[in-house]
This record gives sequence, C-alpha cells and structure tokens, in this order.
Amino acid sequence: MPKTEQLYSLDSGHTFVYFEYCHFGFSRQISRFDKISGEIKLNLKSRTGSVKIDIDTKSVSTGSELFNSHIQGIDFFNTAQYPKATFVSDRVEFEGSKVTAVHGVLTIKDICEHITLEVIHFEYGKHPVSGEEHFGANAVAVVKRSDFNMSKYAPQITDEVVIKVAIEASKVK
Repeated sequence: MPKTEQLYSLDSGHTFVYFEYCHFGFSRQISRFDKISGEIKLNLKSRTGSVKIDIDTKSVSTGSELFNSHIQGIDFFNTAQYPKATFVSDRVEFEGSKVTAVHGVLTIKDICEHITLEVIHFEYGKHPVSGEEHFGANAVAVVKRSDFNMSKYAPQITDEVVIKVAIEASKVK
C-alpha cells in the first residue's frame, strides 16, 4: 500500500463509462463511451484522493450507427457543441484501505450536477502482467437525464439513467 499520495492514469483499454435506461418499457438498454481519459490521486494510508474523468461523448457506442448519431444529436448529448463530459471529485470516502464512494460534479452540456459514485468493487495491488502498482474499481450512480436537458421521449424512455463506471489505472512513474 502506498504511504504517500500517488498519481494514477486511467488504462484506456479497461476503463469505460456505461449508461443504462428503460426503452419504452420493453428492455433495459446498455450503451457505453469508448474514449475515457483522466487521472486519479490516491493516498490509501491517509485515506484521501481525487478523481478527474473526461468522457469523449462522440465515442458513444450503442451497437447501432443510427442510434449513435441520434444520441449524439441536439436532443441528447449534442456532441457538435459539447464533445466532452467530465466528472471531478470533491470528496473520496474510504472504509479501511478501500474506496467506497466518490462524490463530485458531473458536467454534461455545460450543466453541472453533484452526484455520488457508489464504489461496489475496489482492488489494489501489483498487476500480474506489468508488475506495476495498479488498481481497479467499479462504481454506480443514478442521474436524471432531464437534469442535463436531455428529456426527449420521457417518460417512455426513463428519465432515470444508471451510470456504471469500470476503471483500471496504473501508477504514473
């Protein structure tokens, strides 16, 4: 366990932001953003940290080019005007040496909302391939799309959206 604050960079091949919503009552749709960047600072000994995540909203992946362009359009993410969403923490909660929650501001379309990412899994150690300090986490939050001016088709498409984050990060040398 590091005894000082360490800087970690996100592993772009193993870090994704997913979102899930109910589509006209028929199914739960799951989509993701493929391009995520950012950094995390953690001091597991003093139980402090910070998180900054940048999401390329043009990298949305629904499994359909038609739906990708629809979600990138003016009714939803409006990626032509707002190509990036961000999450910046203002507080990280710990239980022992495990991160349990990250509180911060999610900004989409220049609209800022305070959210809490509940960390449901956190693991720290040496990566079995690289041998470097590494950690992984999974977190979840629920937001309302109407809070970000994306309420088209509500309530047929649920206003509440579940955000799931899968992160892996390596210590910056």
